[in-house]
Amino acid sequence: MRPNRGFGFRRSALARSIAEGLTGEGLADYSSGLFLAAPRRTGKSTFLREDLIPECLARGWLPVYVDLWANREADPALLISGAIAQALVPFEGRLRKLVKSMGVDRLSILRTLSWDFSKPQLPEGATLAQALGLLHQASGQLVVLVIDEAQHALTTEAGINAMFGLKAARDELNQGQDGDGLRLVFTGSSRDKLAHLVLNTKQPFYGSSVTPFPLLGDDFTRAYTEHLNAHLAEGNQFDPRDVAEAFQLVGCRPELLRTIIAEVSLELGAANNLGELLRNGAELVRAGVWSEFESSYNALTLPQRAVLEVMANCSVANQPFTPFSEVTVQAVGQLLKAWGSEVQASTTTIQAAIEALRDKELVWRASRGAYALEDKSMAEWLQHYRKGAMG
Repeated sequence: MRPNRGFGFRRSALARSIAEGLTGEGLADYSSGLFLAAPRRTGKSTFLREDLIPECLARGWLPVYVDLWANREADPALLISGAIAQALVPFEGRLRKLVKSMGVDRLSILRTLSWDFSKPQLPEGATLAQALGLLHQASGQLVVLVIDEAQHALTTEAGINAMFGLKAARDELNQGQDGDGLRLVFTGSSRDKLAHLVLNTKQPFYGSSVTPFPLLGDDFTRAYTEHLNAHLAEGNQFDPRDVAEAFQLVGCRPELLRTIIAEVSLELGAANNLGELLRNGAELVRAGVWSEFESSYNALTLPQRAVLEVMANCSVANQPFTPFSEVTVQAVGQLLKAWGSEVQASTTTIQAAIEALRDKELVWRASRGAYALEDKSMAEWLQHYRKGAMG
């Protein structure tokens, strides 16, 4: 985590705890898969790259990292297979020896020796299970596949099939006496979206659960405050409590805190004024985000608002949104009636509202018809908005 140049904050204890869970030795057992969810820009990706992956390497494991938002135009399935293919490249020599020792006919992924290792892609027809099996065999290491923003895989049919392929690979490589072939780590910026990988029997990882990613807390703000104060005059120091309050106001997002600190540093006042400057800066940042939500909300029709409100309620309660169920139709109808709308709630009304919300990038749709808020912070803003309206 680097919210200011020269400042580093390691989360080694959390990385160790997760690694122990991946082996099944910790208090929590993540050997069948770990699903971590937290809002955007709260430090998940940084933690993966700077804490968890180094911990895996220190344990002699082989981490393979892929960010499905690195290229949102590419099919997620291609990004996943490409990352695995790239991880195989350093083991080209061992793979060719492995083919000879096993017999070409027993290894369909390398049915011929014409695989071009210079290209970051698997041979046509190769499955993810085969590729990951080869990677485990060639490296002699436990492979830890880390997929950042994994919910994006649900936006295409190929992406969903890739998720099922990873489940098959997990089941195949973790059989036997050691059970140490593959571990899977998935992260997402939306608990609601990530949950669509585990919610029901039609999803690839049904039976697993989504774990909230621990947000940075007081230990981070204390360390950051100490770093900042080392560059300030003794009589003009930040109070750790003020920094912590500002951090909470911006949703525990290090980059936003850095932005506020940079602005405050341009107008440093007396020491007793630093806390007020921080608070004002944080409230302005939050107000800017909420202003965008309010602008989007005000542009909606009443049916669109009603559907969005019901989705937000489901999000806050960590419940799946079932768009065409009787419960949803009734909930939308009650809101429309309360607002004096003459529109009757129906599955047709709800479908039209959802499509409009998708066009406005307020609602996300998985390729098989599941829906979630594009940004869960919208649900938090709606709660605040309702309180203001009632006040």
